[in-house]
Amino acid sequence: MFRIYNTLSRSIENFEPLTPPNVGMYSCGPTVYDYQHIGHMRRYVGDDLLVRVLKLNNYKLNQVMNITDVGHLTSDADTGEDKMEKGAKKFGLSVWDVAHKFEKQFIDSCKALNIELPKNLMHATDYISDQVALIKRLEEKGFTYKTTDGIYFDSSKFPEYFKLSRQNPEELRGGIRVELGEKKNIYDFALWKFSPSASSGQVKKRQMEWDSPWGKGFPGWHVECSAMSIKALGESFDIHTGGIDHINVHHTNEIAQSEAATGKAFVKYWIHFAFLTVEGEKMSKSLGNIFTVDDVKKKGFDPLGLRYLYLQTHYRQEMNFTWEALDGAQTALNKLRSEFVSWDEAKVGCAEFEQRFRDAVNQDLNLPEALSIVWEMVKSDYPSSAKKRSLLTMDKILGLGLAEYKEEEIEIPKEIKLLIEKREKLRKEENFTEADRVRAEIEGKGYQVEDLGKGFRVKKN
Repeated sequence: MFRIYNTLSRSIENFEPLTPPNVGMYSCGPTVYDYQHIGHMRRYVGDDLLVRVLKLNNYKLNQVMNITDVGHLTSDADTGEDKMEKGAKKFGLSVWDVAHKFEKQFIDSCKALNIELPKNLMHATDYISDQVALIKRLEEKGFTYKTTDGIYFDSSKFPEYFKLSRQNPEELRGGIRVELGEKKNIYDFALWKFSPSASSGQVKKRQMEWDSPWGKGFPGWHVECSAMSIKALGESFDIHTGGIDHINVHHTNEIAQSEAATGKAFVKYWIHFAFLTVEGEKMSKSLGNIFTVDDVKKKGFDPLGLRYLYLQTHYRQEMNFTWEALDGAQTALNKLRSEFVSWDEAKVGCAEFEQRFRDAVNQDLNLPEALSIVWEMVKSDYPSSAKKRSLLTMDKILGLGLAEYKEEEIEIPKEIKLLIEKREKLRKEENFTEADRVRAEIEGKGYQVEDLGKGFRVKKN
C-alpha cells in the first residue's frame, strides 16, 4: 500500500482516496514574474515523482496546476506590490509579456528535468469570474468585510483556522508587532484588492484589473487557488502539494476560505516539500547563489544529473546543493547509463529487486532508499538482460530517461586506440601499475576509459 506523510495529521498515513481508484491532485504552480530556480524545480520534481508513484499503484489521476499570473503580493500581509507588476517594471515588459516569458522558462525547465506536467495548466487570469463567485459565497455567509483597500476574510469566524499550521495564536499575537490598519485580526487576508481610484486623483498604476461587485481591482493570491482547484476537482479532493513555506499562510488561508464557503472538508492529504540551500546558505540575490536549470547547462551538466541529485535526498529533508555534489550525481548517472547500454537486450526482470524498489517508493516516496536498491541490483550477479528489464521498470519512477538514452558516438584516433590496446594487454598480464599509467596518458590526451562489468567504453573528457 502507498503511504504518504500528511501535514494535516503530522503523520505517515495509508493513502486512501475519496473515490478510489480516482485521485484528484492540485499542485501549487509558479508565480511567473521571474526565473524559476533550482530550489523551485526540486519541488516540481517531487510532484512528478508523486504522480509517477500514484500511477505505479494504478490510480487514475486527475492532476491540475495553477499558473499565478496576478495577485501574488510581495508580502504575505497583503501589502507591497503585486509580484507580476514588479516583474514588469524589472524587465521593461508588459505584465502579460512577463507572464508568457517566465511561464515558458518554467515549462522549458520542466522538460529538461523530464517532469511530466499536467495537461491542465490553469491561469489565474482565466478564472476571475470563478474567484468573484467564491468571494460572493463567503460574503453571503458572513465571512467577509470591506476596508478602503479591499474585501477581507474574517479569520475569527473560522474556528479551525490553525488546524494545518498548528500555530499557537496567542504566542503569535505576542510576537507580532504590526499595525492592523482596518483589519479586524492580524490573520485576516485579502480576497479582493481595490485598484487605485481615479476619483481620488491617483494615476492608474496597474496593468491588470477587473470589474467586480465591490469595485475595480484584482483577486488575492489565496482565493485564486481555492477557486481553480474547486472548479477543476470539486469541493473536496485528495491531494494538494506545495513548498513548506506555504503551510502557515497560503495553504492555511486556502483551507479557511474553501471550507467556510462549502461547509465541506477541502483536501484530505497535504503534501509539502522541504527547501534547498546552496553551499549551506539560503538562496539570495545578494549572495549571487540563485541558479536556474539553464545555469546548470551552461556549466556543462546534464539537467538529468540535477534530477539524479534531487533523488538522493528525501523530499521532507532540506537539501544542500553544491557544484561538487552535482558533479558526483552526474558521474553516477553517467555510470548508470554506461552499464545500461552495455547490457544484453531486456528480458524477464529481477522480481526481488523490483519489489524492494516498489516498497521503498511506496513508503513516503523514499527515493534515496530506492536508488540504493537500484545500485545493489546493478552490481548483482543477475543476468544483464534481467537487470535491464528491471531498470527500465524502475526508471518509470526515477525519470532518468534511460529508455531514450543513446550514447554519443565518437571517432577514436588511431593513437588512442593503440594506447587502449596496450592498456588491455597490461591488464591481462596483471601489470596494473603500468596499465594505470597508460590510462592516465589516455586521459591526458582528452579521452577517458571507463571499465564496465563486461568490457569498457571510451569517452571524450
